[in-house]
Parts: sequence; structure tokens; C-alpha cells
Amino acid sequence: MTNIKTALVTGGAGFIGSNLVGRLLELGWKVAALDNFLLGRRQLIQKFFSHPKFRFIKADLLEPAAVRRAVQGHEIIFHLACNSDIQKSTLTTDIDLKLSTLATYNVLESMRRCGVKRIVFSSSSAIMGEPSVFPTPEDYGPLEPVSFYGAGKLAAEGLISAYCHSYQFQAWIYRFANVVGYNGTHGVLVDFIHKLRRNPKELLVLGDGKQAKPYLYVKNCVEGILFGLIHSSKKINVFNLTPPDRLDVASIAKIVISKMGLRTAKIRYTGGDRGWVGDVPRVLLDGNRLKKLGWAPQENSRKAVERAVDDLLGQI
Repeated sequence: MTNIKTALVTGGAGFIGSNLVGRLLELGWKVAALDNFLLGRRQLIQKFFSHPKFRFIKADLLEPAAVRRAVQGHEIIFHLACNSDIQKSTLTTDIDLKLSTLATYNVLESMRRCGVKRIVFSSSSAIMGEPSVFPTPEDYGPLEPVSFYGAGKLAAEGLISAYCHSYQFQAWIYRFANVVGYNGTHGVLVDFIHKLRRNPKELLVLGDGKQAKPYLYVKNCVEGILFGLIHSSKKINVFNLTPPDRLDVASIAKIVISKMGLRTAKIRYTGGDRGWVGDVPRVLLDGNRLKKLGWAPQENSRKAVERAVDDLLGQI
């Protein structure tokens, strides 16, 4: 895979997408970033607009003709675009059907028509629902997502598998832990920082604070994606992209409060075992499949969160 140098990144103006675009450009790739700015932000990729190997495409993945024009001429598609607001999908039940399932179908069908055979897909541990095995490996089943977000990602994985077997595509599917860090636009850290800036005396935390998940620093996420791409060559390559541990929400709240210098801030919990409908309160992933190939993240969950809070306090 080291000879691939021309890529399209969908969701290229988003959190992970903007970090991936920057890294690919550093490595000398020719990169096109596609985004409709529904969730992505122009300022996250503004610095790339003057780069000779960068091109921006403003387009919507729900418009098949626009997707085909964007896909044409690329060697590989990094498909990162999706709905990133799990809570919103409970209120708007077709958002993940459109932005995950249908958008992925349009990307895959455009690839088929344009002769592009390789796709990297950003999936999620949310496809597993609430598993009974911890750490949870890639071959765990049955997969029973508890959110529309997870259902949309699982449906997209199914479509990718079908295209790989029907049209000789090759896919790299990454089931992410909670990714945090530079250019972060959503998630628990962004939420806590915004809340504390509005009210430095109290932080309202959804749930009981015992929710515990693995946290992956975004630069480690990007490096893991590229490592797996280079070092695995099956028709369908599926990896959990994760640190080996997890961190609870109560600890994250204390880290953010400390980093912001708000020693007197009180933490108040709304109660219950999860933050919202569709939330999975306990996640611990098995990352040994990538580890056996020679890759593991540099930071554990706590270090990733600490580093990410430093990044975000300099940006938000």
C-alpha cells in the first residue's frame, strides 16, 4: 500500500478528517477533502488551501452525481463522513440512515462506477452495543447496537463487505474508541470545557460518572489507520483502534477542572447508569489484532485525555 499517493477524504473538514488530511499531506500524498460543512468546519482545514497537493470539494454525499465526480481519479477513499451526534439521532431517527448508510452506499457505488477499489472506513465500537465480553475483540457477536448511530455504522460495514465480495474491492474498517484531541468539535471534553466556561462554579455531568470508555488521542488514531493500511492486505481488514484501558467520566471531569484551574468547581451528576438514550456506559476494546502487526497507541486513556484537554483549551 505504500505506493498509494492520491486520496479522497470524506468528512475532510471534520475532527478526525482534518487531522488525517494534514498527516497525508506531510507524507507527500495528493489529497482531496470533501465536506458539506454540516458538521465540518472550514477553519479546521483553512491552512491547507494554499498547499499545492490539496484540493477542497464542497459536496453532499447524498447527491450521487456529486459523489461520482469527487471519487473519480482517486486511488483510495478514506470515508470518515457521518453524523457524529449520537444524541441527536434519537430525536431525528433517519439522520444515521442518511448520513451513514445511504452516504456510504453512494460512496461505494461511485467507486464501482469509477473503478476505485480501495476504501478505509471509520466505524465505531458502537456497532457492538453492550457486549458481554471484555475486552471486546473484533470477531465478537452477535452485534446488537443500542443507538441509531451504531446501527448506521453496522449497516455501512455490511455494505462495504458486500461490495468487497461482489466487485473485488479491498477495505480497511476501523472501530474507534473515543477519539479526542486537536480540532475536536464534539464529545465529553468539548462539552465539559464549554459548560465550565459558562459556569465556572459547577459542572453538570450526565449520568453517574461511572461510565468508562477507552480514549484515543487523535494523532495516534491517524497513525493507527495508516499503519493498518500499510501492514494488512486481506480483502476486508477489521481492527479495533484503541488503547488497552479505559477511563471513567468522573475522572475526566476532575482532569478538565484541574487543567482549567477551577479548584472550587463542584461536580453535579444527573444520575442513572448512562448519559443519554443510546449511550453505552461500559466499553473496553481488544486491540491485539493491530498490536500483533506491530502497532499500539503511545498514550493510555488518561494521557490521551490530558493531552487532548491541553489541545482544546488552546483552541476553544
